[in-house]
Amino acid sequence: MAAQKSGLGRGLDALLNPYSDSVEEQEKNGAGVLTVGVREIDTNALQPRKQFDETSLNELAESIRVHGIVQPLIVKQKGGRYMIIAGERRFRAARLAGLTEVPVLVTDYDEAQIHEVSLIENIQREDLNPIEEAAAIRFLMKQHDMTQEEVSGRLGKSRPAIANALRLLQLPESVIELLKSGALSAGHGRTLAGLTDKAQTEQLAKECVEREYSVRVLEEKIKALSEKKKPAAKEKKEKPSLPAELQSLEEAFRESLGTKVSFAGSNTRGKITIEYFSREDLERVYEKISGKE
Repeated sequence: MAAQKSGLGRGLDALLNPYSDSVEEQEKNGAGVLTVGVREIDTNALQPRKQFDETSLNELAESIRVHGIVQPLIVKQKGGRYMIIAGERRFRAARLAGLTEVPVLVTDYDEAQIHEVSLIENIQREDLNPIEEAAAIRFLMKQHDMTQEEVSGRLGKSRPAIANALRLLQLPESVIELLKSGALSAGHGRTLAGLTDKAQTEQLAKECVEREYSVRVLEEKIKALSEKKKPAAKEKKEKPSLPAELQSLEEAFRESLGTKVSFAGSNTRGKITIEYFSREDLERVYEKISGKE
């Protein structure tokens, strides 16, 4: 196992923030960058990404056959072996390409940093499906006692984006499986996460896949269903008809006071409503009633 200098892709520095300083320093000094046999490397059981697209891996393997691995894997030495912190997809593709050795950058991260770096690399490169990303964020928060705000700053995503990602984990299992497989997008998932009816959520998810709804169409479908559920506006109750004598008296009051007057009740009990439309109007009505004109 010969140590040799190797260039580290600059893009990874940004991904590893706030740990990039230590990586950059090692790269400058040529320390930690080695060529290691693939049989000496183990994958990380806590790797956020659980599914690897076969077609994509084969394409990367072909690129590696032609150009080699441009960016080293990041690993941690454990005894006489190495555990991948970042770069499992490259590692798998390298094996498909028939490589027996790969370049690695050896670091000394603790468990929290290992998982965080692995998560950052995958999320920034959009290698995770929406559920893997959400599960990784939740794990990061629980294991390392982080708030949504702290995770937001670490991953370079807005706090609402973190909250929306976590909401996907509350969807019915059948919908989660559709998100994992890529049959539904994260946008579909976020829209469905706003529903509270499990059966309706599952039915709409199924329709999305079968009829290839866009997120916009799904939003319109949900809006239409919501409108249907709204209770019909109650018809205004018709005003009970007054006895003929009260109708005549009501009209007499209107003429006398010069404003709108309405009666409600019967010949023996009820109420009179007198309306006014300005201070002067009120004083005029008062003078009429009190006889002070």
